[in-house]
Amino acid sequence: MKELVEILAKALVDQPDKVEVTMVEKERSVVIELRVAPEDMGKVIGKQGRIARAIRSVVKAAATKQRKKVVVEIV
Repeated sequence: MKELVEILAKALVDQPDKVEVTMVEKERSVVIELRVAPEDMGKVIGKQGRIARAIRSVVKAAATKQRKKVVVEIV
């Protein structure tokens, strides 16, 4: 999951070296925090949150195979 979010985010931003992804695993859920440079925040979120929603959808689809709930937070 972490690698998936990292690959997607690095493809979207201008400064891929500033992309940080941290993952906190709990019993049945996983929280993935995505941090990018302030200038790239709009590119990751997108107009009306469309890109952020798409990232969450892709990760959620990948998580169903592992039977875990995944939450992607853009910090």
